[in-house]
Amino acid sequence: MQWWYGHNAVGFFLTAGFLGMMYYFIPKAAGRPVYSYRLSIVHFWTLIFLYIWAGPHHLHWTALPDWTQTVGMAFSIMLWMPSWGGMINGIMTLSGAWDKLRTDPGLRFSVTAVGFYGMSTFEGPVMSVREVNALSHYTDWTIGHVHSGALGWVAFIVFGSFYYLIPVLWNRKALYSVRLVAWHYWIATLGIVLYIVSMWVAGIMEGLMWRAYDKFGFLQYSFVESVVAIHPFFVIRLLGGVFFLIGGLMMVFNVFMTITSESTERPREPLIAPAVLAGA
Repeated sequence: MQWWYGHNAVGFFLTAGFLGMMYYFIPKAAGRPVYSYRLSIVHFWTLIFLYIWAGPHHLHWTALPDWTQTVGMAFSIMLWMPSWGGMINGIMTLSGAWDKLRTDPGLRFSVTAVGFYGMSTFEGPVMSVREVNALSHYTDWTIGHVHSGALGWVAFIVFGSFYYLIPVLWNRKALYSVRLVAWHYWIATLGIVLYIVSMWVAGIMEGLMWRAYDKFGFLQYSFVESVVAIHPFFVIRLLGGVFFLIGGLMMVFNVFMTITSESTERPREPLIAPAVLAGA
């Protein structure tokens, strides 16, 4: 019963609020309106309705009734529609402002985050299919999937929002170092790629080793042998995590220097449009 809502605890926590960041900060940083306001409303309500039924996909091949597993799988696959609709909406918001990606690495974070959102919301429904889940369940493939969303989507959209918001909140003309933001972007991206690809490979290797049988019908590999086999990928995962951490420390330093610097202040920009403040 707990897992009927279990995916919501993770999915909504790592989705709804951060989609709000996407719909607010990408248009602000790009200087463009949201590509489709109607699509954003459809995105929200479809996501709200479908997401609450996806939880059983975590319990494939357990004592959960087959019909319940099928419901979770079906609604997980249907989640492709709102998720990719939102991804397209976020990316298309940059129409007419793609050149800003060359000069604004903070915006680059946000747009890359939307790409990771699309990738992880494609992978999740694929893994919810019972035949695929038979291989992926309990393996590090699941860990790779979660972190492509948690690091690539959630963390990157937060980074992009912070890099836009900090100078506005502290009334600074610009960030302390735009070059440092660019370094943060490339180091963190490399870290995420190392992290999630190593977990994908390790997970598929685990799944194949766990289901391998010898000619006598016995399991060919012990659990310990599968752990030894994927040890090199754990090292790569560690390296990716260290890169991501270094990038985060760069951001902390950059934000600190921006806040404490005595650079020329700029006219304060309202976070909410004057027409909204006036109740228009």
